[in-house]
Amino acid sequence: MNGNVTSNRMKGRDRQVTLVAAIAVVQAIAATFFVADAIGDVAADGLSTHIVIEGLIAFALFAGVALGVWQVRIMLRLAQRRDEALAIASGALAEHIGHRFSEWGLTDAESDVALFALKGCDVAEIARLRGAAAGTVRAQLSRIYAKAGVTGQAGLVSLFFEDLLG
Repeated sequence: MNGNVTSNRMKGRDRQVTLVAAIAVVQAIAATFFVADAIGDVAADGLSTHIVIEGLIAFALFAGVALGVWQVRIMLRLAQRRDEALAIASGALAEHIGHRFSEWGLTDAESDVALFALKGCDVAEIARLRGAAAGTVRAQLSRIYAKAGVTGQAGLVSLFFEDLLG
């Protein structure tokens, strides 16, 4: 699930960047048209109010292009910082979970089961993922909850939320 969330977030960011870049390209084409038209009009008819207005419009469009490019760069930089922060937080959480499991003296098998429980898996799902019997998983969960000092899956999850919030 976490991979899907990250993938969807990246797709959304890519669409935003593409949209801003496309707008900047359209503005650049329009500005180029206005400049070329103004040059042609000046050559044919000399300077007039109409040409001055076209020049101002072209200037505004080029300014929009510059601002669009600047905004895309900011968006990409912010996205990169968020991705880096998320990677750090994800690594820190994984490290914290490992530390707690070690602190509680969980076996490798119990650690795997506890991690699945933290991810929201039920007994049947954990058993299927681990290729174990449901009874074995229930027994492991009971030992995990006892070692963690909680009475169930919600208590186990809440321990880590408390650690993150406190």
